[in-house]
Amino acid sequence: MTFQGSGPLDSGDVSGGGDGGGGGNGTRIALGGGAGLIITIVALLFGINPGNILGTGDSGTPATNNNSAASSINQHLASCTIEMANTDDMCRIKATTISVNKVWAGLLKGYTNPKTVIFSQSVHTGCGAASSSTGPFYCPADQTAYFDPTFFATLKRMGGSDGPLAQEYVVAHEYGHHVENLTGVLRKGQRMGSQGPTSGSVRVELQADCLAGVWAYHADKGPNAMLEPLTKAQIASVIQTAKAIGDDTIQGANSNPEGWTHGSAAQRQRWFTIGYNGGDPKRCDTFATNSL
Repeated sequence: MTFQGSGPLDSGDVSGGGDGGGGGNGTRIALGGGAGLIITIVALLFGINPGNILGTGDSGTPATNNNSAASSINQHLASCTIEMANTDDMCRIKATTISVNKVWAGLLKGYTNPKTVIFSQSVHTGCGAASSSTGPFYCPADQTAYFDPTFFATLKRMGGSDGPLAQEYVVAHEYGHHVENLTGVLRKGQRMGSQGPTSGSVRVELQADCLAGVWAYHADKGPNAMLEPLTKAQIASVIQTAKAIGDDTIQGANSNPEGWTHGSAAQRQRWFTIGYNGGDPKRCDTFATNSL
């Protein structure tokens, strides 16, 4: 368990979406896991056609959302309670967004809540088409974070943890991108390029890891904290997950830093830890150093 208390969860800004099928119109990008997954998230985040990076030439035309899939997800979300957030992936995502919003509202002047869409298989976004194989991502064009809960099983196969806090870290990371959008960091990153060991993309992603650590530091503190006191084992599950999604881990022995988009396993672990040790977002300025 990580969430404490009982009763229903606030509706918040979480809703359902997705077509619920395997379709699309044939031009939507078909993606596997690994490096393709990470590159595509960066492409959506940076406003780039993923086909241009992956060499597919696909236009990424969005699939049309199906109301029945969205309706089913919305019904499930409406039934969520705090207790269910400890056992149910959708409810855990919803509860985490509430916790992250509470933390950032107190840390960042002018903070506004993003929207969150939980989808099935494929979804139309303000940044173009996305599918389950894209993985979780934040779209600055519509200020929305997108999650297909089946990603958590993929993450475990990649060597990450399926523990509750590891899943919550994934949500907090995407909300970190929203903070970066509000502070202008995303635009700064876009000007510095989308690939390479010191690229804007790597700096943006490592900062989002650090901001997720900031959230984790604050989330179990205070009389209204939603999380129970975090344990060393739970933090270790996050570190395990950050390692699993490092560029060098995913790309393997032949990893070329010039193709990195998110940073190495060691960097991702380091920057989450920087944020978690003290909870000071000012320490998350990955653009002020070349010692990433």
